[in-house]
Amino acid sequence: MPSRTPEETFRRLLDLLRAKDMDALADLWAEDGTADFPFAAGDSPRRLQGREAVREYLAGYPDLVDVREIPAVTVLRTDDPDTVVVEFTATGRTVATGEPYRLDYITVVTTHEGLITHYRDYWSPLAAASAAGTLPALLGALRTEDAR
Repeated sequence: MPSRTPEETFRRLLDLLRAKDMDALADLWAEDGTADFPFAAGDSPRRLQGREAVREYLAGYPDLVDVREIPAVTVLRTDDPDTVVVEFTATGRTVATGEPYRLDYITVVTTHEGLITHYRDYWSPLAAASAAGTLPALLGALRTEDAR
């Protein structure tokens, strides 16, 4: 059976995100694959190294955000057949507050033999914290960083 294309792998990731199967989602990573979050702030990691680090990071995600729909997905191919750029929107509700959740992302995904080797996720940390109900904690962490 041929391995998945980068687009197929990413679409599988979105299916697993909606299904809240974080363990299976982490299994999409190569054992030594990375996840980078260039805009991460506060206590959020900027880089995860390896599948198990991704698994640990994702473990509590469904307790923060209940992603119900991915209403918009645009996949852009690159000159590298193993890499795609994906623009997408996730909607749902914030678990802690019950408030609606909507966040836009741009993600660069590189795969090898159907597994993610490099994942770069660009999102607004302020919008994410607001959606997750953790904006006061993020602002407090940023103030602490500024004071150093």
